[in-house]
Formats: sequence, structure tokens, C-alpha cells
Amino acid sequence: MFEFNLNEHDFKKVHFIGIGGISMSGIASLLLNKGYEVSGSDRSLTEITKHLKDEGAEIYIGQSKDNIDNPDLVIYTDAILDDNEEIIAARKLDIPVVSRGVFLGALMRNYENSIAVSGSHGKSTTTSMISKILLNSKEDATILLGGELDEMKGNVHVGDQKYLVTEACEYKGNIRYYYPQTVIVLNIDEDHLDYYKNLDDIVDTFKYYLQNQDENSKTILNLNEANNRLIIDSVKGELITYAQENYDADYVAHNIKFDEIGRPNFDLKMKNGLVEHFELGVIGRHNINNAMAAIISTYENGIDLETIKENIKEYSGLKRRMEIIGHVNTATIMTDYGHHPSEIEVTLEALREHTEGKLVCVWQPHTYSRTKTLFNDFLNCFDACDEVIITDIYAAREKFDPTIHSKDVVDALVKKGINAKYIGTFEKARDYIYDIAGDMDVVLTTGCGNPDVLAHMIVDDQVKIGA
Repeated sequence: MFEFNLNEHDFKKVHFIGIGGISMSGIASLLLNKGYEVSGSDRSLTEITKHLKDEGAEIYIGQSKDNIDNPDLVIYTDAILDDNEEIIAARKLDIPVVSRGVFLGALMRNYENSIAVSGSHGKSTTTSMISKILLNSKEDATILLGGELDEMKGNVHVGDQKYLVTEACEYKGNIRYYYPQTVIVLNIDEDHLDYYKNLDDIVDTFKYYLQNQDENSKTILNLNEANNRLIIDSVKGELITYAQENYDADYVAHNIKFDEIGRPNFDLKMKNGLVEHFELGVIGRHNINNAMAAIISTYENGIDLETIKENIKEYSGLKRRMEIIGHVNTATIMTDYGHHPSEIEVTLEALREHTEGKLVCVWQPHTYSRTKTLFNDFLNCFDACDEVIITDIYAAREKFDPTIHSKDVVDALVKKGINAKYIGTFEKARDYIYDIAGDMDVVLTTGCGNPDVLAHMIVDDQVKIGA
């Protein structure tokens, strides 16, 4: 087992391969704050890498064996393969090389109370809800987010070593390396099938994760998620369940109501039988589940209810999570990180309920493998919108695959009766939105590539090009 003591500085100089990723950059920033010498490489200079450079990191653009300048430890992101020049060079020099997941697991063991949020959907939102509560409590938690929270002016906050809050992504089986004191399982769904064989393989990985925990840990789990119920027998510590309108759970949300723009309020039957009322500052029924996980995890870790209530109501969301970018006339332009069919579906359903005009979705598929593997599921997630526009696939870590194209999805949607169009480039999609956006419409760009760039183009370019 890899060990890392944050305070002893056995590894004085740490090099990150893929330092510009949201999770990698957060860890790098934490180490810089703790007095470590940090270097890292990435494909391009971004706002994230510029910020790390300003903090004192040595940043290399491009990955080369020459970037390995006698570090004591090398950490690499999941997108990096074993044939990477830097990994090969480090191993030849007998420098310890670990994945981000292995390092994060070792980092967790430096904190008295670590809260790790896992699940196929909702991790970043739930983690940021927890973060907002803790940031405004008497505690000074250390926080690593998968998105940017305005209150933190970024994605990392370095506090003391009593609390660590972080996401626990299951990609490449990383959760097998994590040992938090509080485990949150939001949901388990088919995803990352470029790594996992099938859903059973994913479920088995979650079972392994829970069996890693000690007898003093807490596992907080949504009882209404069918796949979550498959892992209950693997819980080693205390099991705490929650659900909407399901009184078999320890915590139950009921008397659910929505305001005029779709923000929920609800009564929460607590584990002790008392009932507390909560109001949310974000829209959508799915956010009740995220909020319950945040409420329960902080309450069970000793945060007072008034602090929790106040901050869960004030929480207005992460960047790229149902984020309003601006307007074109009276049409609202939004962007979202949703890239799995289930995520896209719940977001569109939440928007549909309170959209007076047309609901238009511009979807940028993420990776060839996900588009192929979940092809049929994608055909069923756009029913709530009036029109779906599909851009070219964002390849991310994958090489070009000629056996799948966005046009294939469009053709299948049209056969199903969905109003769908293929518009490959952001420039053409922007111009099309200018042509069709009408009064009180909502246009959502979605995906985990860079569809937020398109949303900003639509808003920012309208004056420049006279739209």
C-alpha cells in the first residue's frame, strides 16, 4: 500500500503528469500550499495551469522525458498510458510513480474525518453542497472539488486536517484505493464502459470499496436507487439510508413542493423521528437527492442544523451545472456538465417543467466508446426537449473511431420521431441558435467536453456578429 504523510515531507518534490485536470490541479494546489515543490505537464496552457504557475508550480507544455527533473514522486492522471515518456523516464530512475486515485486514497488517511462522494451522477453538486455548508461552519475543512465553486474562487480550499471533502469517482476502479470515514453512494449506473465489462463489474467494484472501510466508518446511501441496494451487504461500518417518499429509509424527504421556477422545498424525517424543513436554491427534483446526501453527511459529522439549512438554501450551484450563461433576446442560454443519458434526462425534465417557450438541447457527445455503448440509452433521454442538436463527438482520451458518428445518433432519433439535427461545429450551431431562439426559450448546451464554450459563444458573439 502506498503511504503519504502530508506533514513529514518525505517526498519534497512532486511531479504531476496531466496537471491541468480539475482533480489533479486541486491536489497540486494543496501540496503547494503545504510547502511542497510542485511541477507538472499538460497539453496546453490553460487558466488552471496559469493559476498553478502563479502559485509557484513549474509548468511544462507537452509531455517529454526531459520534464522529469529529479522529482521524489510522480503522480499521473487516468488518461495517461504506460507508454508515456515521462512515466517511462521516471520508472527508469526508480522514482515512485502512482496514479491520481492511489495518491488521493493515501491523502485521505491524513485526515481525521474524510467525506467521499461517489456515484455515477451528482458527485460534483453534492460535494459542493457539503463544501458550502462546511465553509460556513465553525470548521476549516480541506476541500477538493470536481468543479469551480464561486465561494472558493476555484476548486480547492486548504484547511486543517480534521475534515477532507472530495469526490470519489469509480473510473478505472479508483474507489478501490479510498478509505474515507464517511462514504456517500448517490447511485450506480452503467458508465465508463471503456474500462468496465458491464454493470455487474461496476457493482462489484463498489462492493470492494465498501469492504475496504473500517468498522467505525459511515456509509450514506440512497435507498431508492435499485443498484445501491445490491451493495448493502458489503457495508462494514454504520449504514445510513435516505430516500424520497420511502419510509424504509432512515431519512425521508416528503411533502415535496416547488416554487415558480422549480426550486424544491421539503420536509425531512430525520433518523431520530423528528421532522425538519429544508429549502433549496437550485432547481430540479434530482437535486433533492443531492441535498439529502449533503445534509445527512454534515449533520452526522456534527454540523448544526441551522448552519446546514441556511447554506443548503443559499447554494446556487457549481459552474457548468445548470449554469445560466446569459440571454439572446428573451431566450435563456444555459450549460451543463451532463454527459450520461440519465444525467441529461433528469436535467431536461427539470427544465421542461418550468420552460414557457421551446426547450432546445445542444449535446456534444463525449468519447466514441460511451456514444457507442450507451447508444440506445441516448435515444431515450431527449424526450422532454422540443429540439436536440448534436455536434461532433468530443474524443477526449480516445483515438478516432470510424464506426460511430453523431449522425448515427441523429438518424436514430429522427426515426423515433424526435426533432434532431446534426450540426458538427460550434460556429454553425451558434448561428443556428440565433435563427431559432424565440421568446422565453431555454437553450441548454450539455456534455463533459467543452460545450460551455459554445454557450459563451452564443451569448458573447451576438453583438460582435450582429445576431
